[in-house]
Amino acid sequence: MTDKINVAEKLGRINEHWRPHVVGELNGQEVKLVKFQGEFLWHTHAVEDEMFYVVKGAMRVDFRDRSVELKAGEFLIVPHGVEHRTAADAEAEVMIFEPAAVRNTGDKVDERLTAPQGLRV
Repeated sequence: MTDKINVAEKLGRINEHWRPHVVGELNGQEVKLVKFQGEFLWHTHAVEDEMFYVVKGAMRVDFRDRSVELKAGEFLIVPHGVEHRTAADAEAEVMIFEPAAVRNTGDKVDERLTAPQGLRV
């Protein structure tokens, strides 16, 4: 793909929370956009690291021993094997970098929160 991506335009087409949408791929990684609001479930990814970059708003990543607050322009990498959950008091717009086909709920399956694979916007 050699076309530019307008992140704000793509995020404007997402009307649900917690369902990442693929907007690009590189070197076995996917670039995803997602909107967060409320609290996600506790989970781990056995072999995949995740990077959360806040585009708009604010969010936090909770770990069992602490929480990390992120605001627009900041990112955090969650190493594989580390239990975590994401949360946002008000809607946050986030870009995620992670290996292709990673289940958003990691080691958990949740009827409400597990997103279908390969959603694109």
